Amino acid sequence: MSNMTATSKRNDHGARAHSAEPADEYLTFALGEEEYGVEILKVQEIRGYDTVTRLPDAPDYIKGVINLRGTIVPVIDMRLKFRLARVEYNALTVMIVLNVADRVVGMVVDSVSDVIQLEAEQIRPVPDIGSAIDRQFITGIGTQGERMLILLEIERLMTSAEMGLVAEAAAA
Repeated sequence: MSNMTATSKRNDHGARAHSAEPADEYLTFALGEEEYGVEILKVQEIRGYDTVTRLPDAPDYIKGVINLRGTIVPVIDMRLKFRLARVEYNALTVMIVLNVADRVVGMVVDSVSDVIQLEAEQIRPVPDIGSAIDRQFITGIGTQGERMLILLEIERLMTSAEMGLVAEAAAA
């Protein structure tokens, strides 16, 4: 349901019907020099990075799994997923634990910034740059003054076939 709302907001920025709707809230985080945002309703918790149990033959961006209060949670390094340079984890490295498609998933990011509210008119469509970027996992570009956020469609990303996270859950 919230996905339909987000879609209608993106496609119809100027409609008066949307002006009465509450602003969407996003947890913002950094990967390198860029800031990203995910819907706050998808976030279960934020925790410091902890060691993971590496899974054999997993892609580089799947760091492994952790045991989170009895739930085995796959952990994704978003830097590696987005083909950014590998960095050493430090005290600021954070794991955002998400609830997506009835599954708990952890994603490792450089740091968490804050929670912001964005009105429909503050969310711009992703510019068409041809095939240079894969836009299927980006809902838009959030703007707040001079600040720009890449807004992720985190559920679509985490449930994509290339991640294999939900397919494994369904097969189990």
